[in-house]
Amino acid sequence: MGGDDTPDMALRHDGARAYRVHLVVAAVVVPAYVALPNGPARAVLNSLLGLAFAALIAVGVRRNRPRAAGAWWLLAAGVLAWVLGDITYNVLDHVLHVSPFPSVADVFYLAAYPLLAAGLLLLARRRTAGGDRDGVVDSAIVTVGAGLLSWVFLMQPSLADSTVPVFNRVVATSYPVGDVLLLAVVARLLTTAGRRSPSFRWLAVGIVLMLASDSAYQVVSLSGTYHGGLLNLGWSWSYAALAAAALHPSMRGLADAAPSAATFTRVRLVALTCASLLSPGTLLLQSALGWEVEPWSVGASSIALFLLVVLRMNGLLKQVQTQAQQLTALARTDGLTGIANRRSGDAELGRLVDRCALDGVPLAVAILDLDHFKRFNDSFGHPAGDELLVQAARAWTERLEDSPAFLARWGGEEFLVATTGLGAGAAADLVRALLGATPLGQTFSAGVAQWDGAESVTALVGRADAALYAAKAAGRNRVEVAAGGTSGVVPVQR
Repeated sequence: MGGDDTPDMALRHDGARAYRVHLVVAAVVVPAYVALPNGPARAVLNSLLGLAFAALIAVGVRRNRPRAAGAWWLLAAGVLAWVLGDITYNVLDHVLHVSPFPSVADVFYLAAYPLLAAGLLLLARRRTAGGDRDGVVDSAIVTVGAGLLSWVFLMQPSLADSTVPVFNRVVATSYPVGDVLLLAVVARLLTTAGRRSPSFRWLAVGIVLMLASDSAYQVVSLSGTYHGGLLNLGWSWSYAALAAAALHPSMRGLADAAPSAATFTRVRLVALTCASLLSPGTLLLQSALGWEVEPWSVGASSIALFLLVVLRMNGLLKQVQTQAQQLTALARTDGLTGIANRRSGDAELGRLVDRCALDGVPLAVAILDLDHFKRFNDSFGHPAGDELLVQAARAWTERLEDSPAFLARWGGEEFLVATTGLGAGAAADLVRALLGATPLGQTFSAGVAQWDGAESVTALVGRADAALYAAKAAGRNRVEVAAGGTSGVVPVQR
């Protein structure tokens, strides 16, 4: 035991220690570097920190050996691409003193988006191995709502600025497009089921910080030039959070598929409500600010959101219907044996009495009781007793499959058999045949009563129960017919 588990436990211990050290160092170094004045020194430290965080993601992958290693390597490549963009930008700005936009730096920056998105999408797909249409719809609702905001407040103003060359406008617009892509996949990841481990939470924090910082930068860039500041803190902490996600030992199971779909929580309801209101909210905000209203974009997003909400409601309705059917089945089925329970047996007896009265056919009821069941439990244990009940119900169900009989668990080790079209004697013969199918060498005693055409269900079952006790008193392992039947005790030879 120890020889197999000790290396893994040591690995986890070292990984947890590296994770804690990383958080402490990042909490001190990142704010200290951001506090430096803008210039080459801060640019160099920014690049070194970014490279360190990308390297720590790789270290986490090598140490923790996650099941979806490819996804983490894509995340590391995405961070590295962004850092290479920073390095290229700073070289052009501080060393070569040429305009860094647009430039080769944008190639690295824009390459980070599909790399990060691909890594997150792989993790989301692994966590939803069985499919999750509702999660896809939820993430689409969030994406459409946020995409409208991005178009109205970021993309459209960039494209409409005729003082800027067309190529520059296209490159500038590519960044909010990349953010919408990244938002779509992170929303998909957040809507998956499964355990919200520390690694999962750090991953979500890192991407959200990255999106927030990137969007804030684009807003600042519309009205001026960013010269460094708090946004660098957001970007650096986003890299640090991704590194923390990779270093924490729980990242090994982050891609494990959940056994069931995610539940519809209050938090998800609030998020979807807010996302659905972004379209009319944008229209109201444009009108309040006196801006030119975007009828086509707002209208198209409103239609898309409406259709997605209807699709989501349809999914919830189907889920409610499925759960209602399951609850109905559970209410009518015995949880141990899988056959009808006492409630179903009572209801079925009532229907059979009405039908037999209408059709003029005989109805017989038998109560079966496994002999010495308590002794069996005491000798072999309660799990063995449960297994006996399960096997007996299965064997009797198969034997009664081609007969006009209904089987239910009446309670404890008692079962009920109701037959239509058979008199008491034939019903007793049918029940006697079940003795040969009883598993594990066990026997049962049974009492049979035929409905007299006028008595209540309670009275009918009471006569069968009295016949059962007569069978027990006569030595068990036999079937007895209640008074008024066609025969008396029917002994059984085993």
